[in-house]
Amino acid sequence: MILYSTILDVNNLFLLIWFSIILIAAVVEVMTMDLTSLWFSIGALISFILAIAGVEVAIQIITFIVVTIILLLSVRPLAKRYFRTNIIGTNADRLVGKVATCTREIPLGERGEVKIDGKYWSAITSGDEPIQVDEKVEILAIEGNKLIVVKV
Repeated sequence: MILYSTILDVNNLFLLIWFSIILIAAVVEVMTMDLTSLWFSIGALISFILAIAGVEVAIQIITFIVVTIILLLSVRPLAKRYFRTNIIGTNADRLVGKVATCTREIPLGERGEVKIDGKYWSAITSGDEPIQVDEKVEILAIEGNKLIVVKV
C-alpha cells in the first residue's frame, strides 16, 4: 500500500511538472516568438498525456527529451522558413558583388558615399585603408541603408 501511494505521488508530481513546463514554455514562446520554446511545450504535453495514462516516469522523461529534440532539429527550421516575417523584399540585394564609384571619401570607421546604377548610397569600408573619391569599390553587403564596400 505504501509503495502504491509513493508511485501515485511521484506520478502526481510529474503531472504538475509537465503542466508547468507546458505553461512556462508557452508563455516564453508568446513573449519571444522564436519558435524554440514551442517544441518544449509540445514535448511536455505528450509527457503530460503519458503521465495521465499512468506510464512510468522514466518513459515520460525519455519521451519528453526525444520529442523535443526531434521537433527542434526537424520541424523548427521548416517552421522558421514558413513563418518568416519582417522581411521586406527589395532589389537592393542585386547590388552585392557589383562595382561602384566612390563619390565622397570613406574614412576608416566612418561613412562616405558611392554611386551605383545612377543612385547614391551611404557606404562604409570593411577594408583597412580609406577610400578616396573616384576609386572603384566592390559591394560586399548591405546593412540597413548603407553599403559595406572594399576597394577594388
